[in-house]
Amino acid sequence: MTLSTGRRARRAARREVRRALPLLRRLLPTWRICLGTVFGALLIAVGAFAVLYVIVPLPDPNAQAVAQSNIYLYADGVTEIARTGTVNRTDVGIERIPVSTRQAVVSAEDRTFYQNRGIDLKGMVRAGWNTLTGQGMQGGSTITQQYVKNYYLTQSRTIERKGRELLIALKVDQQRDKNEILAGYLNTSYFGRGAYGIQSAARAYYGVDVSELTLAQSAYLAALLQAPSAYDVKTATPANRERALARWQYTLDGMVQLGFISATERADTAFPDPLDPQPATGLAGQAGYLVGVADDYLVTNRILDSATLKAGGWRITTTFDQDKQDAFARAVHEELTDELDPAARPATDTDVRVAGASVEPATGRVVAVYGGPDYAKQPYNDALRQDNQIGSTFKPIDLAAGLSSHRGSSSDGLPISTETRYDGTSERPVTDGPTPYAPPNEDDIDYGSITLRQAMVKSVNSVYAQEGVDAGLAHVRETAIRLGIPADVPGMDPANTSMTLGTATPSALDLAGVYAALANHGEAHRPWSVAKLERVNPGPGQLDVPDLPDQPGTTALDRGTADAVTDVLRDVIGPRGTGAAALDLGRPAAGKTGTTDANLSAWFAGYTPELATTVGLFRENPKTHAKEPLAGTAGYARINGGAFPTRIWTSYMGDALDGTVVRSFDLQPTEATKWPDITGPSTTPATTAPASASPTATAAPSPPAAGTGGAPIPAAPAPSGPRRPTATTGPGTTVPDPVITVVTPEPPTPVPPTQPEPTQSQPSPTARPTSTRPSTEPGTTSPTRTPEATRSPAPPPTGATKPPSTSRPPTTADPATPPPA
Repeated sequence: MTLSTGRRARRAARREVRRALPLLRRLLPTWRICLGTVFGALLIAVGAFAVLYVIVPLPDPNAQAVAQSNIYLYADGVTEIARTGTVNRTDVGIERIPVSTRQAVVSAEDRTFYQNRGIDLKGMVRAGWNTLTGQGMQGGSTITQQYVKNYYLTQSRTIERKGRELLIALKVDQQRDKNEILAGYLNTSYFGRGAYGIQSAARAYYGVDVSELTLAQSAYLAALLQAPSAYDVKTATPANRERALARWQYTLDGMVQLGFISATERADTAFPDPLDPQPATGLAGQAGYLVGVADDYLVTNRILDSATLKAGGWRITTTFDQDKQDAFARAVHEELTDELDPAARPATDTDVRVAGASVEPATGRVVAVYGGPDYAKQPYNDALRQDNQIGSTFKPIDLAAGLSSHRGSSSDGLPISTETRYDGTSERPVTDGPTPYAPPNEDDIDYGSITLRQAMVKSVNSVYAQEGVDAGLAHVRETAIRLGIPADVPGMDPANTSMTLGTATPSALDLAGVYAALANHGEAHRPWSVAKLERVNPGPGQLDVPDLPDQPGTTALDRGTADAVTDVLRDVIGPRGTGAAALDLGRPAAGKTGTTDANLSAWFAGYTPELATTVGLFRENPKTHAKEPLAGTAGYARINGGAFPTRIWTSYMGDALDGTVVRSFDLQPTEATKWPDITGPSTTPATTAPASASPTATAAPSPPAAGTGGAPIPAAPAPSGPRRPTATTGPGTTVPDPVITVVTPEPPTPVPPTQPEPTQSQPSPTARPTSTRPSTEPGTTSPTRTPEATRSPAPPPTGATKPPSTSRPPTTADPATPPPA
């Protein structure tokens, strides 16, 4: 019998024996079948695992793992404004993490970390057995597996996720250094108190940089990894506090067991009590507005795109001065908020909003902004919005355009100067404009023939509507853009005559840049708000840090023209100017008020040689975002630019400049803008101080001269004193401003010659006006109605009587032309 024949015989015998067994027994597999099946399954599993190991790549990190905070700092580079991002994380390199911290984490979380291959099968089996036998839910994941879960995967508890975790952990262990894995784990782990990563945890629990952690502190942070929220001893229940202390001791014991520290060191280590939990540094208060301005600068200047900025990891040092920022918020609160009473006046004292910005003229550096009362309650940044017309604060641009146009005025055909006379009759139709337009003056006052200087002081609409057309509306637009108003803002269309009176809607920050250019003798700097940009954790693979652009100045106006405008705007802040309230600053200053039609907004923009600041006031329905009139706010019949905006400006500027040397304007106005050559038969030269020069100046008639329309023009004699108060330049030193005498006609009868500007300041609260008669500084109206006026007139001087108002038919004819602001 051969070997093969004997084998077949034995098999046949076994089959016969099996056939003789009961049916149930015959259905059970033999041990040989079971062994073969198990062996085959193992082969298949090993093969499948090998294939998966090869074909499964390392995935990209999840968004949560790479998200970091952006850190925003004040100009000092130290004081933190805010941190942004949903994840409070600041990554650090392994070299910044103390050795004792690394050892504590290894002792607490994975004592075989330096020996295993990314997974620990024995640990997984042990953890499973302890869980099954009622010793509590335990995990057998290594540090590598937890890093993979944090960095590449999610926190979901599924078999599929666990399988991927094992595969990726093996691959990561083969491709990455142990220190790199440990650093990744420490930067992605959650420690409680909203802190992701060891650096944020060190700050949250001990207020120190990670590099300053002690052994005891490191052991506690390592203990927190098992149950971050439950083991916070400052908020834990008594039972969880005991568990936290036990986990801390377990960590130290492990460090002794692994030879990291000695038993003596262990015995000498006391528990390090952490700090009380602190509110997270967020965007509440003014912080959110400052962050918004800085982000807007980075994105609009294409330094960073929105996605890169949002991804985080940037340290952004801004230009904001903390003291000035606090002063701005304080000024709004003291000068406006304290006077509002929403409970008593819900229809008028709610939803009152302020927009403000402050810029250094010489550099364009933004030192402060006011975007709202609290970003947590009102997240819209009013300092950046471009939907409020700026009204008469546009008139200095009209004047600058006229002075630089070298075009003749419609009144005498001579080049426009600050002393060129115009017809100040209210609602006088503008000639040669692209659209019919006849704006009313404040309170419908007729000023007769009046110089551009006086018309600025009194904010005479009929004059500057015509002067802007004479200068050329296209040139006015170009001048506005060169000075800093964005070309794409609404209301800057030269096809509409009303553009001259401020239908444009730049932001408060844009307007501050315009006035800063005037203060800087015509040299314009676009406002900028980021001084330094860095990566929080620079290292290999990080994005390159883009260079910040230089901040060169551009010549928007020649110095003579800019200084001539400043010279005129100084008179606005005078006893008879619309900005008289700013005299309380006690420093040389220049500025302009602005109030829009229907009292929808009020502005004051002004500057000293050191600082240019704008303040805008408006009301807005929080649901529909429709603008609402300011009339009735704080109990006043009307609110104009000379009231709350000027008061806020003055209060802020006083605090912002406190302790600095008082500087006078160094003006070199073009001679043609001061001394026009008016020699034609229609005018009679005179040298008198402007109406705003002295509150005690009196008018006396002189021989009549023909002005616009041939109306007789009474002239006033020159006063003997200086035209404005002297300005101090240092302790015990005063330097008087230059005395410049100019032609100053009186308004014709029946307007009283000494009628003050209607709104140089608001009446006291005890004598608030109740009249709702429209004023006539023009503003925003619908195209189908005549501009409404805005200011409430101040009481006339003693003995003066105001003639009754005469009504005229509306002459703002073209519905397609929006009325001015």
